[in-house]
Amino acid sequence: MPDRDDVVVFSGSAHRPLARAICDDLGVPLSSVEMTRFSNDCLQAQLQANCRQRDVYIVQPLVPPTQEHLMELLLMIDAARGASAASITAVIPFYSYARSDKKDASRISIGGRLVADMLATAGVHRVMTMTLHAPQVHGFFSVPVDQLTALGVLAEHFLAQDLSDAVVVSPDFGNAKTATQFSRLLGLGVAAGSKQRLADDRVVIDQIVGDVTGKRAIVLDDEIATGGSIVELLDRLADQGCTGAAVACTHGLFVGKAVDRLRHHPMITEVVTTDTVPAPQDWPELKVRSVAGLFAEAIARVHAGESVSSLFDGVDPQFGPPQAKLFG
Repeated sequence: MPDRDDVVVFSGSAHRPLARAICDDLGVPLSSVEMTRFSNDCLQAQLQANCRQRDVYIVQPLVPPTQEHLMELLLMIDAARGASAASITAVIPFYSYARSDKKDASRISIGGRLVADMLATAGVHRVMTMTLHAPQVHGFFSVPVDQLTALGVLAEHFLAQDLSDAVVVSPDFGNAKTATQFSRLLGLGVAAGSKQRLADDRVVIDQIVGDVTGKRAIVLDDEIATGGSIVELLDRLADQGCTGAAVACTHGLFVGKAVDRLRHHPMITEVVTTDTVPAPQDWPELKVRSVAGLFAEAIARVHAGESVSSLFDGVDPQFGPPQAKLFG
């Protein structure tokens, strides 16, 4: 194992509890950052630990207020570059601009590519993220990208249950490949909704492809924001004779009316997500599985020059018991 003095971890204001949990698994301290806001509303970041010839990891999911947290991340990367860091890795558990991945209207910006360019310009050497919304976003980056998956973490939750009457359901065909991988981990069949998006918070699902009659659905999505797609899907599942549904996602943003829509929905038996983003404070029944151990193990492997992709052979990470100290 490399010496822990070679590694320094910082966090912006987006999700410090996750950064602390990653550091706890690594056995390194979370170094502090002084973020100053001037009278003209400009931000300045000052890293409070020595970075010279050290491997710097900056943990910052792009969650609301997204532009504020993006600017914090860019400033911290720039500060680390100016402090002669040996390498700078942006650990972005949730890359929200991945939804802006194509030109599907006239004169429209492609934010996913633009933000990738901004990170590279700021001085990042590597990006570590989890479950990008669209696979092509990986190619937007001019630096190496390690994309982790939470499928194994989510599968562990459901494998502890009786799944004899269950089926995995994807809200749309675009997520069907991932849902199929998830269904194989659980040993279940798979179905998918035929979805048309009318607006950011308005979708229509006109049919379900696959047999869900008399079965309990495990709905898998990569990201849930307002919950509109999930509610529309549940209506169609009920029409097809589905008896109930558990909802699972990697990035549980739950913004707008999402908590009200999902918390007491008559079809939903449970909602399971991960801690890539902060959980809502007013939803104690929400089940949150931590991915801090995955990120800690990936960071340790990157630092040691070892394979990260081998963690997910067969899609299922299967980390086993948490490792108390990965450095030391």
